[in-house]
Order: sequence, then C-alpha cells, then structure tokens
Amino acid sequence: MGNGVTRVRGIAARAGGWSARHRWAAVGIWLLFVVLAMTIGSAAGRVDVRDSDELTGETHTAARIIEDAGIKEPAGESVLIQAKGGGITATDPRFRATVTAVVRAVEKTGRVTDVMSPYDSKSISKDGRSALVRFDMRGDADTAGERVEPVLEAVAGVQKDHTELRVEEIGGASMQKTFSDAFGDDFAQAEYSAVPVALGILLIAFGAVVAALLPVALAITAIVATMGLMGIVSHLQPMNDTANSVMLLVGLAVGVDYCLFYLRREREERAAGRDPATALQIAAATSGRAIIVSGVTVCVAMAGMLFTGIATFEAMGLASLMVVAVAMVGSVTVLPALLSLLGHRVEKGRIPFLHPEKRRARNARRGRSAEEGSRLWAAVLKVVLARPAVSLVVAAGALLAIMAPALGMKTQNLTLDQEFGDRLPIVATYNRVNEAFPGGSEPAEVVVKANDINAAEVRSALAAFRAEAISSGASRGPIDIKLHGAQNVALISVPLVGGSDLDKAGRSLDLLRDRVRPDTLGRVEGVQAPITGQVAGSADFNDQLVGSVVPVFAFVVVFAFLLMLVSFRSLTIAITSIALNLLSVGAAYGILVAVFQHGWGASLVGAEGVGAIITWLPLFLFVILFGLSMDYHVFVVSRIREARLRGRTTKEAITHGVVTTAGVVTSAAVIMVAVFAIFGTLSMQSMKQMGVGLAAAVLIDATVIRGVLLPSVMALLGERNWYLPKWLHRLPDLSHDESSPAVSPPPPPAVEGEKVGV
Repeated sequence: MGNGVTRVRGIAARAGGWSARHRWAAVGIWLLFVVLAMTIGSAAGRVDVRDSDELTGETHTAARIIEDAGIKEPAGESVLIQAKGGGITATDPRFRATVTAVVRAVEKTGRVTDVMSPYDSKSISKDGRSALVRFDMRGDADTAGERVEPVLEAVAGVQKDHTELRVEEIGGASMQKTFSDAFGDDFAQAEYSAVPVALGILLIAFGAVVAALLPVALAITAIVATMGLMGIVSHLQPMNDTANSVMLLVGLAVGVDYCLFYLRREREERAAGRDPATALQIAAATSGRAIIVSGVTVCVAMAGMLFTGIATFEAMGLASLMVVAVAMVGSVTVLPALLSLLGHRVEKGRIPFLHPEKRRARNARRGRSAEEGSRLWAAVLKVVLARPAVSLVVAAGALLAIMAPALGMKTQNLTLDQEFGDRLPIVATYNRVNEAFPGGSEPAEVVVKANDINAAEVRSALAAFRAEAISSGASRGPIDIKLHGAQNVALISVPLVGGSDLDKAGRSLDLLRDRVRPDTLGRVEGVQAPITGQVAGSADFNDQLVGSVVPVFAFVVVFAFLLMLVSFRSLTIAITSIALNLLSVGAAYGILVAVFQHGWGASLVGAEGVGAIITWLPLFLFVILFGLSMDYHVFVVSRIREARLRGRTTKEAITHGVVTTAGVVTSAAVIMVAVFAIFGTLSMQSMKQMGVGLAAAVLIDATVIRGVLLPSVMALLGERNWYLPKWLHRLPDLSHDESSPAVSPPPPPAVEGEKVGV
C-alpha cells in the first residue's frame, strides 16, 4: 500500500532513516562496536576501586596513612570458646584443653600467624564463661576470605571433639567469605532470573518469538559492549563489582524499554494501514525522539552520582550512564535496521491466543478500533477527566500519605545481623561475641602517625589514650596497641561499648574522637590520629552522603528541567515533569521506611524491620528512579503532544496519549517491576530494600502518576500545558516536521505539518 513519501527532520528520524537504507552496514557497525569494545576492554583489564579511595573523612585519612607507610594489615580472626551452660569457666581444665586444641588446630593449617591464647591477651569475658583465641590470616587481607576455608574446617573439627563448649570462628576473613558467598549467590540468582522473566513478559506482550527476542538481544549487546567500555574507562575512573551489577540492572531495564517503545510504535503504524517503510519512519521520528530525550535525561540523572565524591557511587554512576547511552544509540540505529531487514518476519513464531492480530480481530468484531487501546485505562481516564480536581486531590493525597514515613528516615550501614537476620550461623556467633565482648568483633582502629613513634611523649600519650578510652566509658577493653617503629605508625584496636548497636557504638566513637583523642594524642605536636573501623566508616560515609545530597539533587533536577523545557518547549510541562517525578520518588522513600525501618508489612515481602535504611540507598534510588521514570513520562507526554498538534482538544489528546501508550507502558513497567522484585527475594536486607524500593516506585509511576496524576494535572491546566514565555522563545528549537498523507481504511490521524521536538 503506498503512502507517499514521509518527509522528516531530526536526529532520531535521520538516524533511523539512514539505518533503514543501509541496514547491513548499520548492523555490521553495531556488531563491530560491541566486539571491539569487549575485546579492547578485556585486553586493558579492569582497574578496581582501592579501599583507601572508597572511604571518606577520617577513614580515608587512616587508610592513606597505612597505605603510604606500606603496612599490610592482615585479616584478623577470633575463635569464641564459650560455656553452653553454667558451671564451666575459663579456669576449668576442660576449657583450657579446648583453648589449647584450638591454638594447635589453627596453627597446623599453616594459614595463620600471631596466634594468641586468651590467657596471654586477657581476652576473657567478665563472667569468665567466654574467651577469644586471636590470630591473623597470612597474606593479603583483601583475599583472605578465599584462604580461610581450611581454618574454618579446623575449628569445626575442634567443636566436634569438645561438644560441652561452643567453639565458633568469626573475623575479617570469615565474614568476608560469608558475605562474598551470599552476595555472589544472590546476584547470580538475580542475573540468571532477570533475562528469562523479561523474555517471558515480552512474549506475552508481543505474542511472537522474534519480536520478543529483539529487545532482549539489544539489551544484552548493550550490556556486553558496556562491560568492555568499563574496562577501558576504569583506567581513568576505577570500577568495582557493585558498579558492574548496577550496570546490568539498569542496562536490562532501559535496553528492553527503549526497544519496546520503538517496536510497539512501528507495529501500531503498520496496523493503522501504513506500509513498513513509512511505519518505520514515523516510529523513528516519534518513539525514536522520545528515546533520545529519555536517554539523555537518564544519563544526566546518573551523572549526578559523580558529585558524591564517593568512589563506589562515581563508578556506579559512570557505568550506568554508559550503558544507557549505548542502549539509546543502539535503539535509534541498529534497531531500525533490524526491523527493516525483518519486515513482516518480525511476527515469526506467533503464539496462539496472544498475538496482536488475533486481538485486533476480536476488537474489530466488537466494533473497537485499534486506536481505542486499553479499555481499562480508557475507563479510568473517563473518571479522571470527568473530575480532574477530585482525582488530583485524592491521588496526590494518597501519595503524600505514603510519603509521610520518609520524614523520619534513618540511614546507617547495616550490621551483619541486620543484613542477614538469623539465616546464617555466623550471625549468631557475631551476636554472642558482641554480647560477651562489646565491640570485639568490629573494633575501632586508631591509626597514629608521629614524627617519632618511640618518643617518650608519644609513648606516654598512647598509654594515656588507652587508659582514658576505658575510664571515659567508650571501651571496656582489651585495647591492643601495635607499634610499627620503622614507619613511625601505631595501630590501636579499641572495642567500642555498644557493639553491634550502631547508635550506642556511635556515641562511643564520638567520645573517642571528641574527648579522649584531643585530651591525649591531640596534645602531642605533629601527631595524626584518625579513627577508622566499621562504625567510623559508617559515620563518615553517612556524613559524606548527607553533604552530597544537595549538589546531587540540584544537578539532577535542574538539568532534567532544562532538558524537558528544550525538548517540549513548554515551561509548564518541564515544571510538572519534575514535580511528578519527585512525588514518585518520595512515595518510594515512604514505602521503604514503613517496611524496612518500622517493619510495617515486612513479612509480606519476606523482609523484617531492621530499624534503618542502608546508607547508600536513598541517594541511589533518587538518581535511578528519577532517570527511569522519565522513560514513561517522555513517552506518554510525547504522544499527548502529537495528538494536540494534530488538532485534537487537550482532553482528547490526553485520552489518546495515555490510552494508546497504555500497552507499552504497562509491558515496560511489568518487566521492570518483575526484574526489581527478583532483588526483593534475595537474602540480604540491602538487596531486599533496593528491590522493593525500585519495584514500588516503578509500579506507582506507571499507574498512579501516569494514569491519574498526569492526566488530571494536564486536564486542569488545559492550553496552559503548552505555555512558553516570550523571553524563552530564543531557546534552541530542537524539533522536526513530520508529514504524511492519510490512508484508508482505517484512517490514521493526520500528521501534516506536525512539529515534534527531538
């Protein structure tokens, strides 16, 4: 069927047109890019973030002192020997025999050094029922978890021979192994599940195997290319496994979404009677434009992480930005080429009862046109547009109520027991050690750097610090001091009162930093004494994040506002876009706090209230959600604007835009919610928090925001939706014209003279 020639202008339209005309070249260039990126990246190798660069504040200073001094701190381990009931104490011969057996067993492995009996180190609890055998793992502390298995087995052997006592190991290496195993298993489960889940939903949405495979193929090739680029870029900005996992998550989400938007529009135009070439041109000019606007906005949001000053966040932000950019470019270049190559073969592998043609046939028998779209959303919109003010008040009021708990949000790094609950045996050991030796499993470490560490005044200050740390109530001991004379450095290990209770331990840390240190080590000229450790790291990390919230929020919001303003040439659209996205993020925060901080309904998602949200999550969620929510927003508003420029009234345009995009937005949202919900099923509380927060926000965004709030706000504003002050008319006009004659039957909407921004 001839439709004439469609004349288009614009980046997306030109890219799509070129790719469709040079389809083999476009596909070849894309595959070459993916292969070269992966090959060069693999050859370059990935440079990972160093521990000293990951930390902030005093913890960063302490790490740099140790690193510059060339001190290799080993991973410290402890074996808890504890009476299971009354009657046996550390003075009992059976207790002493067990201690001796532990010392011999761990030494025999050849993997440890500096084994200390509790009778020498005075690591015996006040009630005499518990003792700690302390030792260090040989080799690099960063890889100690990979070598600790024989030691764990040796300790387990002692436990079998001494059943009247509890014999359990805990420490840096054993916790590293536990965390690594759980983290690795969790992410492997999520990564292996995500692609099949997305593919299954796409099969239902498209009803054809080839059409469903295209979005997944695009997402996977974008992820593979980005993995290679990460290796290259890591020589300028170090990366890590966390950044890689976040990149996979974001890459799958946006890669599938962008392809879904494009493919559904192309199919819609063909269903309206246009020939494949014209349908592809219109999809390039409309959905392609929406993808570019959305992609650039997401990239800007991800770039906000670069303002945190925290190496892990910078790595996550850059990795996410790259995968979004690659997926965006692939969607507007190689995708049109593939659609042009496939033509009607994109419908191959049709699934009975699911294919759109069967649905269209059923609709035709019922007198419904393809343009009517979703009956559900048509019914919802009929109510919303009939009473837009009431709909706005009810929906906004509900979201504000959901958001309310976020006002009391408390953030902290989760302890081992908060992260894993009682699912892992080492958690019970962690709690028992902290009960018998408060702070013993995660002591604070004071890194003392002096001009002469052996000077009399420095030695005197070290002794005074040890005494005052205990007398002040910050620690109950034992406080261990290790001197490194050649480097003029001393390392002081200080178990904090409060143990695994980070609030109490935080107060003990404040005592050390604000009172004990100034009164002792602070009186010696030329002495540096930063305090590090888990509690200090959590406090410093929190402070750094709090300090970066304003610049990150400001950067993301301002640039997103400007992009919306230039893309839609409407001050009103730009303002409402930001307001609605902030409302969506705020509601997600409220759900997080209610479920994970207060424990309301936590059992429904297999979680538990841990009293806090993990430190990095709020800022991470803001950046990710603000970016991803623009996918739907740009796509829906673009269709509304198209319809309005074709001559429809504002309410008609809203109905057309929301209803005709309902299918693709629903499919995209279901995929995102399903993928994110997978993370909500993992064992780690931090992963549950991330999964539930992301899934809840996307669900709210695709339903309440896009289906109720957006149409009600636009209906109330009317023609003011397209308001642009005269003094802003000088803004760059990044728009294009699209024109094409109508076809019959069925008659598509006229698009003569339409002006749509890129």
